[in-house]
Amino acid sequence: MGEVQKGLLSVIQKLKGTTEQELRIVLLGLDNAGKTTLLKKLASEDVSTITPTQGFNIKSVASNGMKLNVWDIGGQRKIRSFWKKYLENTDLLIYVIDSADKKRFEETGMELSELIDEENMKGVPVLIFANKQDLATASPASEIAEGLNLHTYRDRLWQIQACSALSGEGVQDGMNWICSNIGSAKKAT
Repeated sequence: MGEVQKGLLSVIQKLKGTTEQELRIVLLGLDNAGKTTLLKKLASEDVSTITPTQGFNIKSVASNGMKLNVWDIGGQRKIRSFWKKYLENTDLLIYVIDSADKKRFEETGMELSELIDEENMKGVPVLIFANKQDLATASPASEIAEGLNLHTYRDRLWQIQACSALSGEGVQDGMNWICSNIGSAKKAT
């Protein structure tokens, strides 16, 4: 659908009083986990050339009648200290893990745990994409969930989803989880 058609559709929706629901999503993970590739795949953009994110990218993505405003923030060590500045009013955290980079599982687990403990993240649902499942050395999502002790997160909804941001496999399953769980919960508030 072209930009003009989307614009016209939003005008018609406003006239009818049925605007789509909006969610503020923060997309985090270590550098080289595939965050920007995932965001570009969600936005139906070319993923053949991706450069490391030196700051942040913001994209609005339509999915299942919802507008997802996604903040993709770089994962380099020197940028991570700024992550918490983006967490206020977050409806969902998407955390991306490179499933094939076993040497960094402990580091990524510590970063995720620190995010979960942030005051602004109390009760915020978390979708973890176990990315790069297309690589032979990738750990299965269930093994990553166990290693990250996800079962201990009892104060929020969470989901781990195996995916390949490059091929798109598993990405829509994660988006469906967002729309069915977070979207319906937000409508109730």
